Amino acid sequence: MTTRNFRIPFIVIILTIGIVLGIQIEKVFSDDNLHKELSKFEDIVSFTQKYYVEDVDTPALIEAAINGMLSKLDPHSVYIPANQMDDIEETFKGEFDGIGIEFQIVNDTLVVVSSITGGPSEKLGIMSGDKIIEVEGKSIIGISNEKVRQKLRGKAGTKVKVTIIRLGVKEPLKFEITRDKIPLYSVDVDMMLDNKTGYIGISRFAEKTTEEVEKALAQLKQKGMQQLVLDLRGDPGGYLNQAVQIADIFIDGKKKIVYTEGRRSEFNEEYYSSKPSQFEKMPIIVLVNKGSASASEIVAGAIQDWDRGLIVGETTFGKGLVQRQFNLDDNSALRLTISQYFTPSGRLIQRDYKDKRSREDYYSEVMNRADSLEGDNLYHKAETDTNRKVYKTNAGRKVYGGGGITPDYMLKSANLTELTTYLLKNDIFYKFVLKYLERNKNNIQNKYQNNLEYFTKDFNFKDSDIKEFVEFVKTEDLKFKQDDFNKDKKYIVGRLKALIARNFWKNEGWYSVLMSVDDQVQKSLSLFKEAKDLANL
Repeated sequence: MTTRNFRIPFIVIILTIGIVLGIQIEKVFSDDNLHKELSKFEDIVSFTQKYYVEDVDTPALIEAAINGMLSKLDPHSVYIPANQMDDIEETFKGEFDGIGIEFQIVNDTLVVVSSITGGPSEKLGIMSGDKIIEVEGKSIIGISNEKVRQKLRGKAGTKVKVTIIRLGVKEPLKFEITRDKIPLYSVDVDMMLDNKTGYIGISRFAEKTTEEVEKALAQLKQKGMQQLVLDLRGDPGGYLNQAVQIADIFIDGKKKIVYTEGRRSEFNEEYYSSKPSQFEKMPIIVLVNKGSASASEIVAGAIQDWDRGLIVGETTFGKGLVQRQFNLDDNSALRLTISQYFTPSGRLIQRDYKDKRSREDYYSEVMNRADSLEGDNLYHKAETDTNRKVYKTNAGRKVYGGGGITPDYMLKSANLTELTTYLLKNDIFYKFVLKYLERNKNNIQNKYQNNLEYFTKDFNFKDSDIKEFVEFVKTEDLKFKQDDFNKDKKYIVGRLKALIARNFWKNEGWYSVLMSVDDQVQKSLSLFKEAKDLANL
């Protein structure tokens, strides 16, 4: 079982090396033939607008034409409409304005999953399980996710009134919340897996990722960390400079981390380690999977090429293209591939896309891909039948280009059954846990107080609880399959327990439980000898 999932659709993920403001597309080109073709396009739009049998949404036609043009390029050159730009930039900027809650719509009701630490909702005492039923005196029963954002987000300093129903409290509670800047962290969790092994999970490479990682490392060092698991599973990438800085923390001296090459020479750049760090000699294992892309592959590739640590998991996504953003007058943007990136040994990580019929085929190929080997792959025998080009690590080990980073120790993620996939898709786990906590919240709180370690080791569901869950699933319009349930029982029970832990201890509780049943994490704990030997530590 693995705990990391895709957090952002690949179609919006970029590896950015610079943002050029206010550049018009026309300025990129100078060929006379292009102006003739643009004139032809303008004529077609004009004729359609004037003479088509129905009224025409001209902006929609233009955007469709842009997307059609980009579909003839690579899968990562994309047009971003103006109405999507704020959300996308927010993801990488690392903050937004709002009331500071994580929420879920359950049976048409907005339920608070948790209040973000340090945010305005937490300061007012808004709790996990609270149900927001009114905003500014108006019912929001049946509200959509998008409408929640519209009603609860707003400029820092503005106020919003909400009405909440809380378990055990007879009358509705009314709060006036002053919106504030809410941080979006790219380090999901940092924790100790045992008395000497630290764990850091990175969800994306945003503006402040290096700062967050350095803070996490310092805290773990104080807790006795002597070796590290760096989890990049499901991390779709982000900023190139952040990937370089993260790799630099673990790679000593002045060593090449990544370089880029494009058709235009100004896009050719090289990046080296330069900043001394106390973690350059610490044993490290990097976890990757099919969802590890772009900046994640830069970090994993540099560590692998310098034989600095052990890469564990599944072959990565295979995105080795660099995009630059060109902002347009209407606040939309073009993200255009301008170069390719290469690992220190010279590997191009980008997998082939030119023989794919569509972008959908390109993305679905990864999800359908099955690694041929499980277990030790230190000398990369798993790729002996490949046509991919061979390269050498610093120690002379064979590695291969043109298809992502293949791990040094391969361990597949568990394939979830149709039953469990349905349970996840329809929030059945969370719905059940809400009902469970209505009866058991006070008992759990009284028994475990604030002791997460005690809860993780001691708490177990009774057989009657599991039977109750099965009956609950059967009421959700699904043909229950006992074989599917038996196959995924470890995952199902672990996720239910993790959701309960999250109610009391937020992300720390969630990950503490899931790590204990995560096969890839647990296997990593037994591989540090190999990681040390590989790095000559």
